[in-house]
Amino acid sequence: MFKLIYKSSVSACFELDNNNPYYSPEGYKVYLNGVQAGGERKENVFSLFNLEPDTEYSVKISLFAEEVKFKTCPETALVNVRELGAKGDGVFDDTYYVQMAIDMCPKGGRVLIPAGSYLVRPIVLKSGVTLELKKDAVLLGDTLEEHYPYIKATLDEDDGVNGSWEGEPFDCHQSFVSAYKQKDFAIVGEGTIDGNAQNSTWWQRPRGRKVARPRLMFLNRCQNFVMHGVTCQHSAAWNLHPFFSQDLGFYDVRINNPKISPNTDGLDPESCDRVDIVGCVFSVGDDCVAIKSGKRYMGMKYKTPASNHTLRNDLFRNGHGAIVLGSEMSGGVKNLTVNRCIFENTDRGLRIKTRRGRGKYGVIDGVLFENIKMHGVLTPLVINMYYFCDPDGHTEAVWSRDPNIPVDDGTPYLGNFTFRDIECTDVDHCAAYFDGLVEQPINQITIENVSFSYKEDAVGGHPAMLEFVRDYRKEGIYVDNVNKLILKNVTFDGVEGEKIIKKNCGEIIEC
Repeated sequence: MFKLIYKSSVSACFELDNNNPYYSPEGYKVYLNGVQAGGERKENVFSLFNLEPDTEYSVKISLFAEEVKFKTCPETALVNVRELGAKGDGVFDDTYYVQMAIDMCPKGGRVLIPAGSYLVRPIVLKSGVTLELKKDAVLLGDTLEEHYPYIKATLDEDDGVNGSWEGEPFDCHQSFVSAYKQKDFAIVGEGTIDGNAQNSTWWQRPRGRKVARPRLMFLNRCQNFVMHGVTCQHSAAWNLHPFFSQDLGFYDVRINNPKISPNTDGLDPESCDRVDIVGCVFSVGDDCVAIKSGKRYMGMKYKTPASNHTLRNDLFRNGHGAIVLGSEMSGGVKNLTVNRCIFENTDRGLRIKTRRGRGKYGVIDGVLFENIKMHGVLTPLVINMYYFCDPDGHTEAVWSRDPNIPVDDGTPYLGNFTFRDIECTDVDHCAAYFDGLVEQPINQITIENVSFSYKEDAVGGHPAMLEFVRDYRKEGIYVDNVNKLILKNVTFDGVEGEKIIKKNCGEIIEC
């Protein structure tokens, strides 16, 4: 079986229904109105582009007898940037023509970016408009820092935060692509958004700036946005940063950044609700997906959690963590489901980062990981409540294990976590590292039908970023300050030493 999961006026995205992470058990061919569309495919999520608006289609794949019928969305207008004067030669400044096309396009219309390289300064998206990047079309970022205007952190109390960096209000350069309080809009197609940071100065001085580096795309308080099929690369900092936004879909998106590029997270939804990340492939220089909800000021003031996120049939490569929660989590994270994904050669698979001071609204609960394959992940599962971030991150207030520390308004809480049907191969450091606060232990962790096999020539290292942690090599599950750990059918192949490294822990149930 397969189903339609998204359609625009010119594109459609489909998902196969099986139990295999990311890849179909068999290759297959796709037929559009009886004609084969492209070569053989193997991913569980596939897309069709170059469709006609308001047109009925029939899709069939070679694996199944049934077909899926659908009708593309109608559109009110088509604005071609070439017809307005854009050159697309990678040299001429096309900003005026691209932005004019977006501004003049009526609600329900489409702005067309044909094949070519369009050198532009920051552009701003608009409600009701679909931006289509055709195959071999590139929005290429200007390399001069002075061409990225400053955005003040706050304007007034009603507008709230308009510029942020790592969970706090902060003046920042305008992002390459941005939108503010827009709704019902999209970016679709087989083209590329290229920040061009490798040819600029953004990566040369990543820290210590009075004005933060721009994101590749920043969506501030937006609703009903979809990115479908597009490739994003060479971002100055984070690639995609939705902020206090709702109903977002990222389907069949590629994000590519060199492993050495600083802070180039793939997708960081911050204090967002209802986010779908399906069929995506990310390879980045930091965390692939980092789900956030601000540091203490924003968490206490706005009390807006990151909620109802679904990640499915994704492939995450390289990077520090495949899926990360925090460390900016002061508004909380709830109802996260990760299913049928593959993690390859990341430092960690699941990575939860928090610390004292994140606040009482910093609650993470209802996290489910199932049907996951991890290969070459140094430490597959990490929950760290002593993360040494922020200017005071290496102080005793963060790392102390004093049992007399009280629970107060600055104490975060980690609830229930379930990991099941997971296969981890070529583990290096340890299977899992769970380290709760002395005064506020992690409530419950369930690990069910999970296998860990170790890399033969493992080199070892630190499984988590906190003070005084030793090196681990081919070790089992470290558990400290966890109220309840449930292990069901958990196996270790090649572990050296104890399978369960227990310290200050409550109940451990093995079956």
